[in-house]
Amino acid sequence: MNAQWGDLAPRLASGVAMAAMGLGAIWAGGLVFAALVVALAGLLMWEAARLFGARDAWRSGALGAAAVALALWLPGLFVLPLLVAAVLVAATGIARARAPFAALALWALSGAWVMGMLRAEAGLIWVLWLVAIVVVSDVAGYFAGKSLGGPKFWPRISPKKTWAGTVAGWIGAGIVGALFAGPSGAGPVLVPLSVLVGVAGQMGDIAESAVKRMQGVKDSSNLIPGHGGVLDRFDAMLGAALMAGLLHATGLLPGAG
Repeated sequence: MNAQWGDLAPRLASGVAMAAMGLGAIWAGGLVFAALVVALAGLLMWEAARLFGARDAWRSGALGAAAVALALWLPGLFVLPLLVAAVLVAATGIARARAPFAALALWALSGAWVMGMLRAEAGLIWVLWLVAIVVVSDVAGYFAGKSLGGPKFWPRISPKKTWAGTVAGWIGAGIVGALFAGPSGAGPVLVPLSVLVGVAGQMGDIAESAVKRMQGVKDSSNLIPGHGGVLDRFDAMLGAALMAGLLHATGLLPGAG
């Protein structure tokens, strides 16, 4: 296989496995999906702590999982204090760069919580819409970037990303919005909103790349073949989820439950 596509096979195999597990949990909803979100939060927090050199990263992971579990169960008033408290306690195990760690950890836990909240409050179709935007944007960006090449989007932060791949991701997100406009009841306005969510996902990817560059690492871990770690795989999902959650909270997501 051409070296340009050398990471395609492991990336595809891991992606299919994650998609099967994730879609099954999304479809089941309830405690099944909540448990997956809690486990994801724990892994995200564990990786974030490892990135910043924590000796007790497992403790940070347990704190993150517990905080998101409680946040999904308790009224919304408690969500932010719970997540902030978990991050602040975890930050005590970080010797330096505590502020960047805290920002990364709070972003990761908030994104995980939003995914659980959307499934419980907005319903199945909106989580499927969110996942479809991230997946289609990523796939379109990957193939367009590899095939077309061209000018880099932000070479200092993410040297592999091109403008061709970035724009292809926007187009893919818009197509997802058009496909979900009818079934969701949102109508044509969902197309630009989907592009906005897709852009937020790309910015999540860029933000995580900036953290890795700051810490001098290529991947957040090696848990997922072809993808690196859970932060590497879910960075775009976290960014997109936070934007979708903001739209839902402000009533700008038409048709959401």
